[in-house]
Amino acid sequence: MGSRLALDDGVYLRNSVQTAAKILVVGHFAVGKTTFIGTMSEIPPLRTEEIMTQAGAGIDDPKGAPNKTTTTVAMDFGRLTLSEKLVLYLFGTPGQQRFVQVWEDMTRGALGALVLVDPERLDESFPVMDLVEHYGIPYAIAVNRFDGTPSHSLDEIREALDLLPETPVVSCDARDQRSSADSLIALVRYLQSRLN
Repeated sequence: MGSRLALDDGVYLRNSVQTAAKILVVGHFAVGKTTFIGTMSEIPPLRTEEIMTQAGAGIDDPKGAPNKTTTTVAMDFGRLTLSEKLVLYLFGTPGQQRFVQVWEDMTRGALGALVLVDPERLDESFPVMDLVEHYGIPYAIAVNRFDGTPSHSLDEIREALDLLPETPVVSCDARDQRSSADSLIALVRYLQSRLN
């Protein structure tokens, strides 16, 4: 009997919420999408991770995360209430090319995307950005600063990724709630500016 959810335990939406926005959290393999959603979600995140096996050794290249033992095979899901009236539903996509068919379904209804990039593996971000642009989804770039990564300036990263001047580029640490929240706020502000 003690397993029933109470209306005030944070799982249910507040009655004051008027707007829900679907936001994709995307990026290449092992860039920190699952960690980001886990850090930001106010509810226990839904994860579809499986243990990596030897069969995927030639496909899943964990060079940026040599200790990685699991991988997302469908999606991650979390929720974040930004204000009394606005809630974000966060959908994390798998990072491997072999799961690209999942993208079409996940893009339906998405208002925007936060593209996580690793400054040491920027070249792996181009296929992800191509997909986001293919589906016409406005996006912001969040440079996930891992321990020991080079500290390229945001302007250098903007230039390397050949971004439009209005595309937001921010630093974040997917493990840190404040910097991750700042990334989402930058995206939401960008989306709002496009509506005005």
